[in-house]
Amino acid sequence: MIYLQIFGVFFVANILGYGGGPAIIPLIQHEVVNNFAWITDEKFIEVLAMGNALPGPIATKMAAYIGFYEAGVLGSIVALFATVAPSLILMIALMGILLKYKDAPQVKRLSKFVQPTIAVLMGLIIFTNIRVSFFDIGIVHLLILGSISLVCIAKFKVPPAFVVIGAMVYGAVLL
Repeated sequence: MIYLQIFGVFFVANILGYGGGPAIIPLIQHEVVNNFAWITDEKFIEVLAMGNALPGPIATKMAAYIGFYEAGVLGSIVALFATVAPSLILMIALMGILLKYKDAPQVKRLSKFVQPTIAVLMGLIIFTNIRVSFFDIGIVHLLILGSISLVCIAKFKVPPAFVVIGAMVYGAVLL
């Protein structure tokens, strides 16, 4: 029964809390502190502080901790799944609609508007990463890593995941 309660708390909070982690924090607090009394207000504040201190989405970290605190590893898994399930369901439903109408002129027109935007955003990300890397690791390491990555991916068809792992090893050893 506890697993259904955990699922219900985090699933409903993530459906109703439009706006991401900060928007659902009061909903989660109301349920886990007031309705179910799984944790106290003080403990909730500690969990929130921990969630803010660690990288990544606040909602998933809080869900994992509260689920674990209340019902162990399985409770943590249930809370995490319930947190991402609304977005996952919506993405699958919207993808189904998009695939159904992929040949419609409106969808093709939308794609023509979205593709350049994505290209510009990717270009900005690349430019920002190059600029930050230039100042953080220096031009020599930047050129070495960039050149080797380009050759590995373009010429030898090495999967990007392996290139990233190689760059991490390079950084761990030489930087």
